[in-house]
Amino acid sequence: MDVGYVCEWDKRPRTSHCPSIPLVCAWSCRNLIAFTTDQRNEEEKDITNLIHILDTEHPWDVYSINSGHQEVITSLEWDQSGSRLLSADADGRIKCWGMTDHLANSWQSLVGSEVDGDPIVALSWLHNGVKLALHVEKSGVSSFGEKFSRVKFSPSLTLFGGKPMEGWIAVTVSGLVTVSLLKPNGQVLTATESLCRLRCRVALADIAFTGGGNIVVATCDGSSTSPVQFYKVCVSVVSEKCKIDTEILPSLFMRCTTDPARKDKFPAVTHLKFLARDMSEQVLLCASNQCSSIAECWSLRKEGLPLNNIFQQLSPAVSDKQPMILKWRILSATNELERVSAVALPKLPISLTNTDIKVASETKFYPGLGLALAFHDGNVQIVHRLSLQPMAVLYGSSLRPSEEPSLKRQRSPTPCIHFKALQMSWTSLALVGLDTQGKLSMLRVSPSMGHSLDMSTSLRHLLFLLEYCMVTGYDWWDILLHVQPGMVHNLVEKLNEEYTRQNAALQQVLSTRILAMKASLCKLSQTTVTRVCDYHAKLFLISISCTLKSLLRPHVLNTPDKSPGDRLTEICNKFTDTDIDKVMINLKTEEFVLDMPTLQSLQQLIQWLGDFVLYLLASLPNQQGSSVRPGHSFLRDGASLGTLREMMVMIRIWGLLKPSCLPVYTATSDTQDSMSLLFRLLTRLWLCCRDESHPCDPDESLIDECCLLPSQLLIPNMDWLPLGNGIISRLQSKLPLRLQFGKPPVAPSYASVQYEAYTRSPTQPKIDHLRRLHLGTFPTEPCKSCTRCGCVTMLKSPNKATAVKQWEQRWIKTCLCGGLWRKMPHTYS
Repeated sequence: MDVGYVCEWDKRPRTSHCPSIPLVCAWSCRNLIAFTTDQRNEEEKDITNLIHILDTEHPWDVYSINSGHQEVITSLEWDQSGSRLLSADADGRIKCWGMTDHLANSWQSLVGSEVDGDPIVALSWLHNGVKLALHVEKSGVSSFGEKFSRVKFSPSLTLFGGKPMEGWIAVTVSGLVTVSLLKPNGQVLTATESLCRLRCRVALADIAFTGGGNIVVATCDGSSTSPVQFYKVCVSVVSEKCKIDTEILPSLFMRCTTDPARKDKFPAVTHLKFLARDMSEQVLLCASNQCSSIAECWSLRKEGLPLNNIFQQLSPAVSDKQPMILKWRILSATNELERVSAVALPKLPISLTNTDIKVASETKFYPGLGLALAFHDGNVQIVHRLSLQPMAVLYGSSLRPSEEPSLKRQRSPTPCIHFKALQMSWTSLALVGLDTQGKLSMLRVSPSMGHSLDMSTSLRHLLFLLEYCMVTGYDWWDILLHVQPGMVHNLVEKLNEEYTRQNAALQQVLSTRILAMKASLCKLSQTTVTRVCDYHAKLFLISISCTLKSLLRPHVLNTPDKSPGDRLTEICNKFTDTDIDKVMINLKTEEFVLDMPTLQSLQQLIQWLGDFVLYLLASLPNQQGSSVRPGHSFLRDGASLGTLREMMVMIRIWGLLKPSCLPVYTATSDTQDSMSLLFRLLTRLWLCCRDESHPCDPDESLIDECCLLPSQLLIPNMDWLPLGNGIISRLQSKLPLRLQFGKPPVAPSYASVQYEAYTRSPTQPKIDHLRRLHLGTFPTEPCKSCTRCGCVTMLKSPNKATAVKQWEQRWIKTCLCGGLWRKMPHTYS
């Protein structure tokens, strides 16, 4: 492990910070981190409980919420989509937070529930029934379906038709369980029930789910001499009311309390955690005293109950039916450790074929097999989640400022700085911790879990997790933490190889996601950074093609199965003529008829298509033998060139209806048909690489004609996406970055990059990258930018046309690369 970056608050007076109050944090599958701090108001002598939400790529851009919780916040929980957040406090209030206008830095409280005056000790969203298991032993198999299999798992509660019902469950300190259900009409159904008849104090609790749709709750009163109790909770809806049924399950006593040598050594149970939300059969317990701790891992198993001899002598039919009981068995325990301050469990659903402790301890070290323990001396340790054997360690000295003298640290009477809250990312390759001073630290967890692996094995681990993120739709930022510049080319190539091995239907589903993944990888190396432009242009081209084809309607309703868009593709592939009009006459032009306002509203997108074709053809002579100019990969991509060719045919037909919607070219001759010229050159280039198995180089006559293009047409400047101001490209060195909340770091210099396509001068006009509208040098319209690719677009649409709304609706939740939106300052540079 090593430290990626440390983000701290501006210098505040010590009296305004309350380090004694527990801190909590949560990490979503979209790589958003939510955490709490507290602030004391000196004038009013009260404490404000704050929730902070940040994106890991821009940790300084933190969004702080005055939560409205009157008591300390005890729990934070993200939902399975990473777009909503639950917060619970010590007064029994639970709030559900959601994004405002789908912006990652704008949140509001939607709904909530409460159990008056009863502190919440455990909180969880109900399970939606989706569980995808990773089969490590099949990581070398080509099919994604075998590597990542859907596990049969029932939702906690279902609506009519089997749709999972959303809601949350919480456990209070007095032994109550409360469930809130979100109805489709926005109402909240809430019910509260006692876990058992004899209620007792609950100091620690955790919640897990079973494959049959039940909920398991583990509780403890905080004393190691008391049993750890388990309860099965069933939720149902009867007559429009929520109903809760509970049942007692087998309990356990910690081994350290039954050992005479250590009976009274660890009096308090300080941590109680199920190893996973959907793994109710395995639990981690930690008992502590003032100086040290011990951790134990337990497993619930079915065991046969031995029969009395009287029954064994009866008929075989009776003796064979041996009764089975559930019993907790200890899997492993640690030796005496430093006092544990925080625990982080893996979220990666690794499928172990055998959970036997011997097999588990011999399993290859792999992300997702380790859990993290933070200690009061400042150290952090990764241990195997079943055998509890140490796998990696980070010493607390690496988290302290290097300029602080060591003698000063030793003589300081204050307690050592340590993590009070710890969370693992969804691929288990990163850890985030909140320490006693309120600083946030991002830690890298090696894919090898502290063991030396060769480059090929490390690449295979990273590739496997990238494929997992591609299939699930999770954000892969934490994987990029481990990608060095030398790995980028191999990862992109291997990722493409695995993608092409999938069936055609799956390839179509994942087509845009793999392009976004390749673009984020290529940003990490200066030798591949120019390919980022090509991947984003391909994403944009695919999106425009889908949108424009979706506007076409068949002229007669009882038409064959093929849509007008499919017939357009078929005709353009069949007729390879270089004359655009000869291709056009083979189409039913009545299927391309749109109303005039719609055609005019699409002009900006049509203009981008025309400019892009002209740019590609004009750059062809300069691309020979060079792979560092934007657009290079398009010149060998037959599928993309074929799409551009289809779009030009469609635009040509629309131009007959409304000439003003055609792309505008600045030509040296008034009689020149620019679209025919570009279509002819584009078709000849497409024919060279149409056959992907046997592509050929463009002939000399085509290159000569492309050389003449600058003298015939004015070549446009393509406005590529800038490299952005994210943090990931600066984390490749092993030295941790020191950041400050609210203050963006100084932008790095890209002088080594050969092209100016990625840099932006303050006086350069800005552009809306999705609508292709010019915003001026100093935009006055409020804008939003993508947290991943840096794409910028206006918050509100200036156009009311239906076709434009359809285009903009595609990007209302996420950018075209899949990244979340964040609101930008009113003016940006």
